[in-house]
Amino acid sequence: MSSPDTALGTGEKRKLTLLAADLADWYRQSGGRSFPWREPGTPLYQLVCVEVLLQRTRAETVASFYNRFFTRFPGWQDLAEAPVEVLEEFLRPLGLWKRRAASLRALAAYAAEHDGMFPNRYEELLQVPAVGQYVAHAILMFQHGERFPLIDVNMARVVERFVRPRKLADIRHDPWLQQACKWLVRRGDPKTVNWSVLDHAALTCRARNPDCQSCLVSSRCAFKAV
Repeated sequence: MSSPDTALGTGEKRKLTLLAADLADWYRQSGGRSFPWREPGTPLYQLVCVEVLLQRTRAETVASFYNRFFTRFPGWQDLAEAPVEVLEEFLRPLGLWKRRAASLRALAAYAAEHDGMFPNRYEELLQVPAVGQYVAHAILMFQHGERFPLIDVNMARVVERFVRPRKLADIRHDPWLQQACKWLVRRGDPKTVNWSVLDHAALTCRARNPDCQSCLVSSRCAFKAV
């Protein structure tokens, strides 16, 4: 049985349902941020690679690198066959190039051997080299159409400010936060909900100097009420 600290309460579920609906409406009306990987018909290969490139890097930086990267490495096979030294040097402008190169090469090797198909079960995905929780969620959503959240520090910040703080330092292992983020994407198009929350985090609910005055959900936000 879940403890009061880890269980998602009825009131919290209601708040999160309204939050997801409001942010999704805002995203559809305003268009959110414009990035090349959000264009309709973007191949899975590019969507998955972008999620690796986005880790600990600003989306705008990845956007400026996007065409260059996928012109040089247009598919899984090209990426799998690239010498690691070449890939590391190519990724240097993004930082963490050794880590990114290792992750991308491992993903590419698996995908090239499996015709670009990844497992459709979370537990099986975690057995794929270089796949952790975040990339697994991305694959399940983008390739298999499953409702999974792209849980990073930005999504966590929005959820925690709007509802309440998590208890554990690592967002991957806090049961309440995991439940809350999964509840966010239980309705509607999961890509729209995910991107709307991440855009809200980047544009309004910023880590520093959040713009609470212009926030469309501030009237129900626990952070604003403090």
